[in-house]
Amino acid sequence: MPKLVEKTGSRPPWVGLAAAIWVQMAAGTASTFPLYSAALKSVLGFNQQQVTILGVAGELGGNMGLLPGYASNMLPPWEMLLIGISSCFLGYGVLWLSLSQIVHDLPFWLLFIALVIATNSCSWFMTTSLVTNMRNFPMSRGPLAGLLKALIGISGAAYTVLFSMLLHHSASNLLLFLTVGIPVLCLASMYFIRPCVPATGEDPSEPVYFAFLLGTSILLAAYLVVTTVVSEVYSLPSVLRYVLVAVMVLFLFSPLAIPIKMTLFRSNVKSSSDNLAKEEGESPQEEPLLISSTSDSNLGSPLKGDDVSDMDILLAEGESGILKNKRKPRRGEDFKVGQVFVKADFWLLWFAYLLGMGSGVTVSNNLAQIGFAYGIKDTTVLVCIFSFFNFTGRLASGALSEHFVKSRMLPRTLWMGASQLVMVFTFLLFAMAIDHTIYVATALAGIGMGFQLLSIATISELFGLRHFGINFNVILLANPIGASLFSALLAGYIYDKEAEKQGNPTCIGPDCFRVTFLVLAGVCGLGTLLTVILTVRIRPVYQALYASGSFKLQPQSAGH
Repeated sequence: MPKLVEKTGSRPPWVGLAAAIWVQMAAGTASTFPLYSAALKSVLGFNQQQVTILGVAGELGGNMGLLPGYASNMLPPWEMLLIGISSCFLGYGVLWLSLSQIVHDLPFWLLFIALVIATNSCSWFMTTSLVTNMRNFPMSRGPLAGLLKALIGISGAAYTVLFSMLLHHSASNLLLFLTVGIPVLCLASMYFIRPCVPATGEDPSEPVYFAFLLGTSILLAAYLVVTTVVSEVYSLPSVLRYVLVAVMVLFLFSPLAIPIKMTLFRSNVKSSSDNLAKEEGESPQEEPLLISSTSDSNLGSPLKGDDVSDMDILLAEGESGILKNKRKPRRGEDFKVGQVFVKADFWLLWFAYLLGMGSGVTVSNNLAQIGFAYGIKDTTVLVCIFSFFNFTGRLASGALSEHFVKSRMLPRTLWMGASQLVMVFTFLLFAMAIDHTIYVATALAGIGMGFQLLSIATISELFGLRHFGINFNVILLANPIGASLFSALLAGYIYDKEAEKQGNPTCIGPDCFRVTFLVLAGVCGLGTLLTVILTVRIRPVYQALYASGSFKLQPQSAGH
């Protein structure tokens, strides 16, 4: 398999991250389901359980990342993006042909498969962006993972702006945009997302740059919410609509300010990657998308007896010509997926994520129907609120957990548990159906769902970066499983039963989802308990990993 030459220097990683931000915004296509689910139901004559099953198809495709995770060790980023582009074009193309009535009477199972293929493109896009940049910025895992995952959360609001301002609330036009526009965008970004020689020491400017990216993303999120609300309340002229969309595009270009600044105002301090390249005579290194992690060499005194990396062991034993018993990895070192499966901590994290994320997805997939049931005729604002606060949860979780993991060595799972406890009260608030509290409950559900993605940074810290691509995608498989259990089998079934009692295909009133919300409150209570147990178990690992106040990587040996 051909390998991609790693770029050296301090600017290429930031250019690649800027391109990855566009890809991450594109990778949120699964969040557009509430925008066209009502059209699927009315045009194609589906009942609510069929619609929720299609919602599960979207979650299944978006989180079916084992193949992209495995491929991330084998393929360069551009090939992975090309696979995602192909599945996006094919899957959404079939949905567009069906909804626009160009092709009639497509079977339900074919639409299910098409939606799985379409949203599976998100997994290819996300894995490419996340894995490549986690390797390019190994000492900023928390802020980086929070930023990239947050962008997927806010992409729903961006699609809502496009849906209401440029696509005239047309589900058919939206699907056409997803079929053609997203592949074109990812093709344009393909060249810039590539592995670079990572910094091996602390770069004082890196936290400042990430703070800038976080700040601009927050401004973008706030702008999208305000723009959506204004466009729904007032009738805006076409010219103003185009101007507002253009401002959104300018926000998305703002990350390029970092490499531009680095070009115009060069720092006298050489980055460690520049020094590494100079020491090696500027000779490019060829590496696969994921190179081996050195996290095992960074553990503090509790793991001091095992401070030799796997590569060091292999080199030492290779020189002597003898390959002897190689010990099994310990938490904080590199685990293969088979080794991860036998760890109790992995399964505690997996089930906690299933309960928390499955509950949030149930709200997300049924948001349009929840709004209708509570008497809200236009649910576009609800979708935007959920997207904004989901973005806020993803972003805040990365920054908050990073602060406390470095200052107090507290595991990130502590915040997953705290957010699930908040979700317990959120679902009780949904169930009580007090006037206007649906907006508050929707916001809290978005925040709680965003915090569950702390599992991504956690999996990299507990089980290393070498096989991170496939390990975190195994975690993400809990997402569609939770959606199947709580959205399709629970929420969809209860909704249709209540609608049947009313003698109407559209259920109206709090009873449509009350039982579902009470069950989800109990589910999140169990998830809180699991995260508490996990946090207690892994606290010593974090005390070892962050004993010095930061997760420091040692310089990699030449040729490694």
